[in-house]
Amino acid sequence: MATGVDQAVGMSLVVFSLLLFTYYSVWVIILPFVESNHVLHKYFLPREYSVILPGIAAVILLLCIGAFTAVIMWKNRKPKKVD
Repeated sequence: MATGVDQAVGMSLVVFSLLLFTYYSVWVIILPFVESNHVLHKYFLPREYSVILPGIAAVILLLCIGAFTAVIMWKNRKPKKVD
């Protein structure tokens, strides 16, 4: 069973993910249809970052997955037999 700390950490991760998803969705889907001089624009980064930031996050994620796979394969390698 999960402890109270585990549940709190899990809930905070869920809340953070929901906030991030809502922020990004509003930024990418709704903001292009709002006038550029509206006060809502000051709470968001320029639109170029809506493509750049997820791209950088994807590259970092792929690098971490590759590094993890390399470490696991390195640890599980078998020594060559000497004849």
